[in-house]
Amino acid sequence: MTNLEACQVASPALPPSDSSPLSSSKSGVDSGGSLFVPTSEPQFEPDESTWPDLDLDGGYEEDEPEDELAQWAQEQSGGSEDEDVDDEGWNFEPEWEPPVAEQDEHDDMDAIEDLADDDEAFREDQCLPYPDLRAGQQITNCRAANMEYGAHLANAEENLYHPFASKMDWEVARWAKLRGVSSTALSDLLAIEGVSEHLSLSFKNANELNAIFKREQIIVAGEAFDVYYCDVIECVKSLYGDPDFANYLAFAPERHYSDEDETICLFHDMHTGKWCPGGTIIPIIISSDKTQVTLFRNKSVYPVYLTIGNIPKEIRRKPSRGAHILLAYLPCTRLEHITNKASRRRTLANLYHACLSRVLAPLKSIGLEGLRMASGDGVLRHCHLLFASFIGDYPEQLLAAGIKFGECPKCDMDVDETDALATLGEGSLSFVRACSETGIKSIVHPFWEDLPFANIFRAITPDVLHQLYQGLIKHLLGWLSAACGAAELDARCRRLPPNHHIHLFSKGITSLSRLSGTEHAQICRFLLGIVIGIRLPNNLNAGRLLRAVWGLLDFLYLAQYPCHSSETLQLLDDALDLFHDNKDIFIELGVRSNFNLPKLHATRHYSAMIMMLGTTDNYNTEYTERLHIDFAKDAYRATNHKDEFVQMTRWLERKEKIMRHDKYVNWRHAGVEETEPYHSRPPDMSFRRLQTMTKHPSAKAVSIDKLVKEYGATYFREALARYITQLSHANDPIPLRSQTLDVLARDIHFPFRTLSVFHKIKWLSVDARGHGDATATLDSVHARPQRSSDSGLRPRRSDMALVNIGGNPDVVNGGIEGVRVGQVRVVFSLPSKMLPLLFPPTVEVPNHLAYIEWFTPFPSAPDRHHGLYKLSRALHGGKKIASIVPLANIVRSIHLIPNFGAIVP
Repeated sequence: MTNLEACQVASPALPPSDSSPLSSSKSGVDSGGSLFVPTSEPQFEPDESTWPDLDLDGGYEEDEPEDELAQWAQEQSGGSEDEDVDDEGWNFEPEWEPPVAEQDEHDDMDAIEDLADDDEAFREDQCLPYPDLRAGQQITNCRAANMEYGAHLANAEENLYHPFASKMDWEVARWAKLRGVSSTALSDLLAIEGVSEHLSLSFKNANELNAIFKREQIIVAGEAFDVYYCDVIECVKSLYGDPDFANYLAFAPERHYSDEDETICLFHDMHTGKWCPGGTIIPIIISSDKTQVTLFRNKSVYPVYLTIGNIPKEIRRKPSRGAHILLAYLPCTRLEHITNKASRRRTLANLYHACLSRVLAPLKSIGLEGLRMASGDGVLRHCHLLFASFIGDYPEQLLAAGIKFGECPKCDMDVDETDALATLGEGSLSFVRACSETGIKSIVHPFWEDLPFANIFRAITPDVLHQLYQGLIKHLLGWLSAACGAAELDARCRRLPPNHHIHLFSKGITSLSRLSGTEHAQICRFLLGIVIGIRLPNNLNAGRLLRAVWGLLDFLYLAQYPCHSSETLQLLDDALDLFHDNKDIFIELGVRSNFNLPKLHATRHYSAMIMMLGTTDNYNTEYTERLHIDFAKDAYRATNHKDEFVQMTRWLERKEKIMRHDKYVNWRHAGVEETEPYHSRPPDMSFRRLQTMTKHPSAKAVSIDKLVKEYGATYFREALARYITQLSHANDPIPLRSQTLDVLARDIHFPFRTLSVFHKIKWLSVDARGHGDATATLDSVHARPQRSSDSGLRPRRSDMALVNIGGNPDVVNGGIEGVRVGQVRVVFSLPSKMLPLLFPPTVEVPNHLAYIEWFTPFPSAPDRHHGLYKLSRALHGGKKIASIVPLANIVRSIHLIPNFGAIVP
């Protein structure tokens, strides 16, 4: 069994942020996993982006000339572009002792607010608004959304819960509609004698409750197909006018810079990209994806979702915030009566476009003319609703763009190939043949044909989930398994040490099937580390294999940055080039014969799309995949599985009305509150978080002998004596020498026999952007003894951590300067009554301390083949070097991957 005594690869385990896991050895931001240690902080380069020329109507009565609009639309629719691993060790200072610093501790919630305030004060980003003041201009004020909602309720002033008779009526109705209770179960409950009367309900069964709601169903009826959809304009108004989003909406394009000279342009939210044509634009984001709602009957639904780019991406990506709306259910027919497969595929494609054309038809006139819309705070603006982005996996992208499989929906097409469209008037057979010869689908009228300023080939966005995690990473796992051996990879996975951010695959990873995107993300956190030093067939040099894996993983994490600049986009391209420069190793190993993979080709468009539409977390399919649970699977389960779409739309409509009324009731209870205006700014890249401990210890009275034997704190007595001596003389004008410190430490006697011990350190998130996000655990470090559980005996756990040793004021973001890796054996606190016997009265003693066993310092540079640092145990005279440090000096967890060698023993 490989142990950590021979560990040579270290990487800090940063917690994954709300924005996505980040990691790059070049960028200074780590992934939250076990990939690599950052080597430097990014230096941004100037970006010479300019504003588009078009100014749409931003709140004035006169319309723009149509010839200018047509000219801009025509511009927008145009074409788019070896050596083995060195195992040598490093020297260290055996007499090294970490400095002692006084630490202040705060209440958790107060500290969270302080960190958020500090982050706001620290940020110096510059924001340049759109030069035309008509963009986002206010026309007038009307009633706010909640006031407008209440005005349509009769007796709303007297009855807070109207149209429900009482608070009990409202609470029972909300429970019934939001908690998944079937209508039959609710009717059976209310049928119990005395229940309805005792609760004083105005309804006796589910039918009477449902009568409160009114429904209007819109169906596009074909000969054999039905499409269930909502008015797209009303959907946009619902999101735009939601009072919960009123303080966060972006009404005009902006340019954000990280310097006062406005030379370093930043890209993050959609309104900071180059897509926005000016004016008060409502960018429409559409997503479609067929999903299965049953396990055995192969029953599927085809939902289409809608959101708007004015809502910040941090809100849009959270399903609980309700920033997505179910726009339509498309037909799921297989057209089995059409026997010819080619004809069936053509009919399905045209059916898809015909349905979406009907759903999005209102955007044809509204996009150009615009309409007055009120945001949730009652401010009226003249808005233009434009189709901006299409989110989908590769098959959906091909279907929307009308491209054949294997082609790229974003690359330029030869001019001659567009002649196929000219044959449409010559008859259907000629049109089909011409389209087949040129490699495009024979779609008669695509849904984006008449949408103003729409360019479907630019609207198609990168897909991190399916293109990277479920695509390239899935391929990479197969290549490594074939090249290195499945048994060897699985053996290394089973021997990985635990960490907060590492999922341990006890049975290995090569035998797993139907892996999800989350599981692929977990594997990526240690994938590079487990192939270091592995033996390849025919004794091929592993250097190129490591660099290929390194480049692909670098690209994966850089692509998920929540904020980009020209420098980080260059790093993104460099990482991709690193993979392409070394990918031939897989051909030499006989794993691949070529790399003609559409998902690999798609990576070349990431940089351009980030500058166009903002970072990839604006349009990740992972968010819309999660919507299937709320809008498809749960809705289907609420039906009797017969004529399900009528029941699903009715169920969703009632749920939506309950949720809207719930917002109104909460607003009435809270009263009118004045809120500060929200100012959009780049996402926080500092990973600010709050270290916190439990109020009570995990073990109240643990003897020092038990700490030595069961917790593994071998030199606890010596380390604590040295810490007490060092802290007592911290204010001395001349620091104590190591020999003097050892002599004075021998005279320290402990006036206690037991200590209070804590088994976990946690770091909580900070709502730095002011979106009202709840705190969450981002990171943790465990230090506990062996214990028994229901599944058997659990071994002792002593996690690794990055510890601040001084000299780095911004230790969280400053790379590896001023930090060192240590293994946390014990977290404890000294008895408060005994402190006067140990320290002078002028010394402030931290509330929590930690016993650390050190690793060697970081070398000057990482390994050139894989970008990881090599570490080993810090020893002095064959004994481990250990110290006591204040708990506040522990920065975060870190994952160490053992040096497995050529073959796992």
